[in-house]
Amino acid sequence: MLSILNSALRVSIITWLLCGLMYPFLVNGLGQALFPAQANGSLIITPAGKPLGSHLIGQQWNGAQWFHGRPSATLMTDPSDATKTIAAPYSANNSSGSNLGPASKTLSDRITADRQALESAHPELRNRLLPADMLTTSASGLDPDISPDNAFLQAPWVAKSRGIPVSQIEDLIQSHIQPPIMDIFGEQRINVLELNIALEKRAKEK
Repeated sequence: MLSILNSALRVSIITWLLCGLMYPFLVNGLGQALFPAQANGSLIITPAGKPLGSHLIGQQWNGAQWFHGRPSATLMTDPSDATKTIAAPYSANNSSGSNLGPASKTLSDRITADRQALESAHPELRNRLLPADMLTTSASGLDPDISPDNAFLQAPWVAKSRGIPVSQIEDLIQSHIQPPIMDIFGEQRINVLELNIALEKRAKEK
């Protein structure tokens, strides 16, 4: 009996040392040595050392002077009632989609309401076919990218808000289009945070 317990204890200790200490330290060490930016969250840092956000996590942008990301369905606990949840777009500590299927009335009502709000603010979009990412959420709720079509549709609003010619905004968009990964996986995309940083930099240089 004691020999069995000793064997089990030795195996447990060895497994704990290998999997609980050596492996995490090795992976973390290699990450910090070979890919420090990615290992620390792919953060975008200002020259003053202030983090503006991550390349990998979308943000909520308010105001016509910014490009907006796709809708987010992430939630958080209601501060006034712990048994309920409330909408919290781009909540990085609660990545999730809505899990609503194409036949869901809740999803249909939400998209219809968002479309009506968009058309009310921008009548030129009425009855137009819109890019899917303009009204639908991503599976994670944290998608940092939008399609080029989405960005080009927003260009006139951003240009008008900032008093910049649309052509210059479109040139900025064009310069931020990223190709599919390895030119195979996914589609062309634009990182909203990077685009807005470039937009603000251009405005300060004007």
